[in-house]
Amino acid sequence: MASFGGIDLGGTKIQAAIVDEDNSVLGSARRPTPTSGGPPDVAREMVTALEDAAKAAETDPAGLAGVGVGSPGTVRGDEVTGARNLPGWEGSFALGPELERQLGCRVALGNDVRVATQAEFELGAGRMYRSLLGVFWGTGVGGGLILDGKPWLGRGGAGEIGHVVVEMEGALCTCGRRGCMEAYAGRAAMEAHAEYLHREKGRRTDLFKLMRERGRTRLTSGVWARALADGDKLAVHMLDRAVAALGAGVASVVNVLDVEAVLIGGGLGVRLGHPYAERITAAMLPHLFADYDPPRVHVAALGDLGGAIGASLLVREAEPDGAANGTSGAGAAVHPG
Repeated sequence: MASFGGIDLGGTKIQAAIVDEDNSVLGSARRPTPTSGGPPDVAREMVTALEDAAKAAETDPAGLAGVGVGSPGTVRGDEVTGARNLPGWEGSFALGPELERQLGCRVALGNDVRVATQAEFELGAGRMYRSLLGVFWGTGVGGGLILDGKPWLGRGGAGEIGHVVVEMEGALCTCGRRGCMEAYAGRAAMEAHAEYLHREKGRRTDLFKLMRERGRTRLTSGVWARALADGDKLAVHMLDRAVAALGAGVASVVNVLDVEAVLIGGGLGVRLGHPYAERITAAMLPHLFADYDPPRVHVAALGDLGGAIGASLLVREAEPDGAANGTSGAGAAVHPG
């Protein structure tokens, strides 16, 4: 039976998995995303993560039928452009050939949120729907679309829900524009604003103390969750602000597309889980035109491995000789190892 690799490249972590044709996870590994350097440094960490996952699966990267990669930014062919949540990645980098050279196997690239949305549609919480919006709430806020049972890519930039404007002339976003939803709800933007309020305005918080105690250099999803559980007032304020932005932004997209379901994933989305999915649903309702028939809202079912599993589907879709059976049907299940 053939096995495939999947790499989910995120702003704070790189998650890799080895899966078989039945989507069973044979091995997985996680590495922190570099905070300095540039694309070649990120690529090296991706290779290490995949090698660690292959070792856990008792195989070798060169023996895989291929490796799929879900990356932030715009993916065109073998290149990734404008992955601004990664160090030194404002321009383009030929990530595909670089990974192929180091891993010794075929590599297929796709946008990280789109492949995670596809995985949820085929294998996870979206299996019963024909149209859905994936909202991946992590370092940034990414979106993926399934319309009439098919992924919608537009001209290459579809699904950038994080850059829906929720406040005219509002907070500055990492994209250089103002008022984007990501400027209020993206974990990187939340950290920057929390630090400003703490350092410059004297707002009390244990967020940065918790970060140091956990040996982190960023306010990870786990740090935010711990601070919220402790009732940290600044953390509560920041999450209230994020939920309000998510509600307005997601509702605006639903008003245009009228999808059946919204899936909340990403590091923060999965960590905070159903209670926050319910809060986002409540925040959407005042902004929904068809508020009498809102979409169903679910937490992504595949968890932290969803992006890597979705990435592995890419290489099967691209299988040149039909050796693999393609992506699994909507009724398939994932069996983590």
